[in-house]
Amino acid sequence: MKHNQFFRKSNAIKFLFFLLTISWNFPVFGQQIEELNTGWYCKNIEEVPLSGNELTSVENVDFSTWLPATVPGTVLTSLLNNGKIPDPFYGMNNEDIPDIYGTGRDHYTYWFYNEIDVKSIKDDQFWLIFRGINYACDIFLNGKKINPKTHYGMFLRQKYNITSGLLEGKNKLAVLVYPPDPVGNPNGGQGGDGEIAKNVMHQYVAGWDWIQPVRDRNTGIWDKVFIERTGEVDIKNTHVITRVPGKRIPKGDQAPAKILISTELINTGNRAIQGQLIFHLEGKEVIESITLLPNSLTTSKTQEITIQNPNLWWPNGYGDQTLYDLEIQFLSKKTISDTEKVRFGVREIQTSWNPFTKSREIQVNGQKIFIKGGNWIISDAMLRFSKKRYDAEIRMHKDMNLNTIRIWGGAITERPEFYEACDKYGLLVMQDLWISGDCNGRWLDPKKKDDQWTRRAYPNDPNLFLSSAADQIKMLRNHPSLAFWCGGNELGPPENILIPLKDSLATLDGTRWFADYSTSDSLSFNSLGGNGDGPYGIQQISTFFEHHTFPFNSEVGSIGLPDYEGLHRYLPDSVMIIPGQYHAAELAGDQRQSTIHPQWRYHKYLPYGDFISKYGETEDIQDYAFKAQLVNYDQYRGLIEGFSSHMWEWYTGVIIWKTQNPWTSMRGQMYDYYLDQNAGLYGLRHGSEQLHVLLDPVKNQVMIANNTFKNQNDLMLEVDIFDMAGNKTLIYQEIVSIIPTTSKRYGSIGRRLTEATKEDGAFVQMKLYDQYKNLIDENFYWLPNEQGEYSGLQKMKNIQLEVSATQVDQDRIEVKLINPHPDNPISFFNRISVIDSKTKQRVLPVFYSDNYITVEPNGEKSITIDNCAPHEISGLKINVQGWNMKPLEVEIKQN
Repeated sequence: MKHNQFFRKSNAIKFLFFLLTISWNFPVFGQQIEELNTGWYCKNIEEVPLSGNELTSVENVDFSTWLPATVPGTVLTSLLNNGKIPDPFYGMNNEDIPDIYGTGRDHYTYWFYNEIDVKSIKDDQFWLIFRGINYACDIFLNGKKINPKTHYGMFLRQKYNITSGLLEGKNKLAVLVYPPDPVGNPNGGQGGDGEIAKNVMHQYVAGWDWIQPVRDRNTGIWDKVFIERTGEVDIKNTHVITRVPGKRIPKGDQAPAKILISTELINTGNRAIQGQLIFHLEGKEVIESITLLPNSLTTSKTQEITIQNPNLWWPNGYGDQTLYDLEIQFLSKKTISDTEKVRFGVREIQTSWNPFTKSREIQVNGQKIFIKGGNWIISDAMLRFSKKRYDAEIRMHKDMNLNTIRIWGGAITERPEFYEACDKYGLLVMQDLWISGDCNGRWLDPKKKDDQWTRRAYPNDPNLFLSSAADQIKMLRNHPSLAFWCGGNELGPPENILIPLKDSLATLDGTRWFADYSTSDSLSFNSLGGNGDGPYGIQQISTFFEHHTFPFNSEVGSIGLPDYEGLHRYLPDSVMIIPGQYHAAELAGDQRQSTIHPQWRYHKYLPYGDFISKYGETEDIQDYAFKAQLVNYDQYRGLIEGFSSHMWEWYTGVIIWKTQNPWTSMRGQMYDYYLDQNAGLYGLRHGSEQLHVLLDPVKNQVMIANNTFKNQNDLMLEVDIFDMAGNKTLIYQEIVSIIPTTSKRYGSIGRRLTEATKEDGAFVQMKLYDQYKNLIDENFYWLPNEQGEYSGLQKMKNIQLEVSATQVDQDRIEVKLINPHPDNPISFFNRISVIDSKTKQRVLPVFYSDNYITVEPNGEKSITIDNCAPHEISGLKINVQGWNMKPLEVEIKQN
């Protein structure tokens, strides 16, 4: 095999001549791939008397009684889209849908049927590809069974050469999809009775503390189906490894980087094939001569290739997310048999042990990164995925100034489109595999059917787990966002899986660190004992600053109630009431939610304790939900500021439990299932700024957290106090400096705060300017009185903001908020919404540069709103409602 060094000048002319020779004369088969996402029908197995062979060979089969099927999708998705079941996300409709545990598996065992039209076959090869079926299937084409044995496994791709059974014209395809076995008893436990974990699949479908059971356990052709057409040789599973030696900075010229490329080649013919493997990258080519044996799979590897002055990929907040496009072709006898395209980023991720914190430290391109992350469950609990929704959700994580997403082990290995969005927006990914301490036996649990010893041996088929993991590694390993693998949630796989899994990762990846499980001592040495994560639920803000948790905390969580508009999307009018209050001194254990309406409990409401009542008596559910946003904002800003204040001292990272919900749940989220942001998102955004000024509420010290790679010199730090009438007093001003990736304490303002807040509380405004008087960061706190009550907020004078909105381009709006008079009080906590002019409903999703805005007297704030392109801006308005102003609507001025 001959290798050519990338960028070597002596070969440049040869490459150019070669490409000019081939580009006009050779037929190209590569990348002739179509998604088979229309034309599907489905029917329950008990209603179909024909076998798979008969179904795909008998003429004039009557499909008029079959339901149009949603593929990708599940049985429930198709039933819902055909009006056969109510929306399981609304109210308590899910209780009206039969659960598979009670009905038996046949109730959700379905045939899926489609027809493939092929105009010409010639000498081509045709491949049928399933990217995910849950849980088992038999596949039939034109009267013949394609898979010799029943296929099992939710996370195992299938690729079949269907050339020999294909006809020119109409081809009949039928897939019989079986549910998992066992399906698990949804008895209210985490993962129900735990038996769902005997399978190699997601576990939340039997119910969890944030979701009700998914009745069909997501049985179906849940991921994409493709028909691919190639020549005699098929290319698959290309692997790109990038090496970035040394410590880099994001800007300026870069030292060279190295890449290594390998790919798998399948020779489908009965003869040996001589050909050339061509790698196209950035206008340059590498050509390898290669011989493929008959009916064989060959893995080809190049020598190390050098990229001069590469554009590096960086996590969010640190630099650009540059991506490269690689094209691989196999050429034989002047014919390009197949082409595969791979997008990748040039970056290197390493980890090391921080002996001071006793936890794992992450480096990207030689620079240490303080991990600020969110736990991700899944985009949609019923597996209704879309590239557009993935993009919107990951953008929201970027907008929260996070740099990491952990994919929780009770769910799935996410789809490539998810990683594409993370690549685009710079979110590092910690990928758990399909193990959970809850189902797999870490704890004694009376809800579980089997004892801990038995559950510790789950799943029933270790080889299926290993083959599925190997396949998913191959599918995902080129994404620069994928940072490290994790064996499971709060528990690793049993040893008969763990040991060969590590070997498989070393062979198939070899570039990423592997944590046995999410709370492993190898990730975070948990000298404090316990399970290694938390605390969960609402906390005093001081807790995040003074309570030393685990040094790489993979789960620490809080509340996340939507506002009134969000609640109204899935709760009937009859239950839009203030939930019962939880008083810890009076109630304990399961009684804590006994005063809460059943529908609120059904949607997993997490009580706010007395945190909302500190803002005064609530008038109705709309008032209650609005005040909950004040708590959301304060909680998540305080959480991330508390961890940032101790970065590299106590912590190397923190991952919030959790940042999103794939169901209409009322806890642990920055935006709801419908992609409507709550105030927690904006509190977290401000608390996570790369260069951020903050207040330690325990020591009453002013601090700065610097998450940049730069020395920040000659900064002006100002702190002002406002009283409830809007009077402003400067209490602290200093020129400060701070070194890269650290937090630093400055002066104490405790005495002034005690004086200012004693009776009615006060507002604290903190600003950071550069030497040119440019505002770098601003932080705005509202503080209670000495009794911990927000009495002053309840006495604030109402004012009316001056609001204007202007369309600045096709899909962007600029909104200005002016507090017009110097003798006004502060205009506090104003929510801006884009609404439909006719329905008055919020347009979702749109992205706000900021929200829940506070404007000082005689001050002005501007925000931009993106992603209005799908809507006619002429049909939209801006709605503003705040703490001390009447709601108003504003027309949008057109360009």
